[in-house]
Amino acid sequence: MRIEILHGDITARKVDAIVNAANSSLLGGGGVDGAIHRAAGGELLEACRELRRTQLQDGLPVGSAVATPAFRLPARWVIHTVGPNRHAGQTDPALLASCFQESLTVAAGLGAQSVAFPAISAGIYGWDARQVAQVAFDAVGSFSSSGRAGDSPLEVVEFVLFSEDTTAVFRTVLESSPGLGG
Repeated sequence: MRIEILHGDITARKVDAIVNAANSSLLGGGGVDGAIHRAAGGELLEACRELRRTQLQDGLPVGSAVATPAFRLPARWVIHTVGPNRHAGQTDPALLASCFQESLTVAAGLGAQSVAFPAISAGIYGWDARQVAQVAFDAVGSFSSSGRAGDSPLEVVEFVLFSEDTTAVFRTVLESSPGLGG
């Protein structure tokens, strides 16, 4: 599985699935979540409302992931995951790792060959970008070496980062990660 680090707009990526750093309501918000909802159009909000009506009446739990069609985005699917909020006391790296692991599992289940991630929880949720990158790369490495990856068509995992600073951090961490980039 190849890892790529890109500086740019995740909503413009022509990949099979993009990951949305959603809130538990799934009804849109700020940052990446708001950008994805705006770019996908109102159909995404309706699909999320339907998930809330049927499967996720209490919202999507932190660390879980669920997919919807991508509607007006160039991707086929949006995989929604809720990152832990450090400001709310959610400081367990296992919760953050679960976001990446569950999203990869959902992507593989969809038959995705490529998936693009943002820096989940690194923005307003207060996690340090270096820690997010390390947890993300560990999760990709773990998924790649697990039995789950053997049946998966997943070939490319992109990290599409909006800020140049976060992009530089992710590149530095990848280069120093044994077996992944360094």
